[in-house]
Amino acid sequence: MKRSDDTSMTLYKMIVLYLLSRVQHPLTQAQISDFILEKDYTTYLNLQTVFSQLSQAGLIEQKKVRNRTFLSLTVDGASTLEMFAGELTAEIKQDVDQFLRQNAVELRDTVSVTADYHLSSEGGKGYLADLTIREQSQLLLSLSVSLPTEEIAGSVCRKWEENSGDIYALLMEKLL
Repeated sequence: MKRSDDTSMTLYKMIVLYLLSRVQHPLTQAQISDFILEKDYTTYLNLQTVFSQLSQAGLIEQKKVRNRTFLSLTVDGASTLEMFAGELTAEIKQDVDQFLRQNAVELRDTVSVTADYHLSSEGGKGYLADLTIREQSQLLLSLSVSLPTEEIAGSVCRKWEENSGDIYALLMEKLL
């Protein structure tokens, strides 16, 4: 099914838009890539072009958080998908829906815990790590921690992603 003509690129764009339309949360670029490449719909390079073109056209929104790029559908993207919905076969839609059903928990968990850091705005001294936990679209916990070095901030973010559930449970136990 690997082709690189304009019709094929339109199809790949519609697959990405359809994937994003079927979830209530952003997906990472890697999650979408894994699905599309596993199904052998196109090549990695074509897919990178698709992400870039969709973003430039305002059909998807990209948000980079440390080493992950989160993608979400824009209003214009949803409208475009409606106009070109006929480009997607029932088989492709079924593949997407099956992938989302089989990986629902993993896909949701990836976006429910986030950790990122940046230079502190207070005179540029130190770093601020922003740590969050969401359940669906509801924010459960947001924590900002001031840290002295970028290395420590990176370490805190990694440990948050690994241990956020335990930390949240401990906080709730101590606070309630």
